[in-house]
Amino acid sequence: MTVTTDNARDLFRTAYENRYTWDAQFPGYTADITLIQGNETYTGKLRVNADYSVEVTEIEDEKVKESVYNQLRDIVTHRKRSTFEQSHGKNTFNLGSLDPTGAVEILVTGDAMGSNYKIRGTEICQVSRVMGPVAFVINTEESLETNEGYISTKYNAIFRNSKTNELKGKRDFTESYEQFGNYYLPTHQVIDALDAGGEKFVTEFIFSNIQLLELVTAA
Repeated sequence: MTVTTDNARDLFRTAYENRYTWDAQFPGYTADITLIQGNETYTGKLRVNADYSVEVTEIEDEKVKESVYNQLRDIVTHRKRSTFEQSHGKNTFNLGSLDPTGAVEILVTGDAMGSNYKIRGTEICQVSRVMGPVAFVINTEESLETNEGYISTKYNAIFRNSKTNELKGKRDFTESYEQFGNYYLPTHQVIDALDAGGEKFVTEFIFSNIQLLELVTAA
């Protein structure tokens, strides 16, 4: 392959457009949520609207409720569709090195968060960014192939001090998705966390009684 900016841009565009996202007809959905952390279990309800806004109800502990809300927002953000031109049209791409797994670096100029990527085949397998004092790398290990793109189902996020490279924490994510109507929706997520002091904790999210909003309305 000849190393050119066009090659890098085309490679990244192909992988970017291969991500599974919800289309413009996405109606939203409701679900029951169970959160398990250590010996504590919390239950509540959630609603994701057609505009991707999120509502969490029936969890009395405000800190837990906020945690569920933030985690759900993260999940929804990755399913929200935007065109390549909207997200990356002003950026410049260059090919970096090829790693031992066959993944190629995509070096980006013009991104406000200093993002760089690795592409393996037609999937983005690594994202690295610097946000002020924190640098983080997300590595995808496994993904679910759908007819409309891939969903990362096993990945980790490693956080470091952007100046000293000191480890600030690590999160290992395992997720499950199932198809409801025309849409793949999350049913289970486990987060194995390691903080800067070496403390480990596991958080489990179970999503059940999932119903698309159009079906709820029809009923």
